[in-house]
Amino acid sequence: MKKTSQSIRGRILPPKEIPVEELVQRKEKRRALTQRCRLVFERLRPQLVQMHYNWFIAIDPDNETYLLDSTLIGLTQQIKNLYPGTEVKLTIFQLNELGSCGRI
Repeated sequence: MKKTSQSIRGRILPPKEIPVEELVQRKEKRRALTQRCRLVFERLRPQLVQMHYNWFIAIDPDNETYLLDSTLIGLTQQIKNLYPGTEVKLTIFQLNELGSCGRI
């Protein structure tokens, strides 16, 4: 059997152990952000859904600004351009009856 020249790479550092309390806290922060964004989304949806049906919208709940694009890739590119190198606190919805983009 011939050996290949490809080497198998493993992790350089051991996996980081995250305490359960911190995981619960992170989940609660995400849930709170989603709830705040959902309130803004529900106010905006009636006026935007007619012109931009099934478009994607990213909402910043602190100042109630939003970004729109017809594709998820386009929207994420806009977010990267407007928020370079920062921790972004936005939630993405889809302008339809449910407001959901789907779940993976």
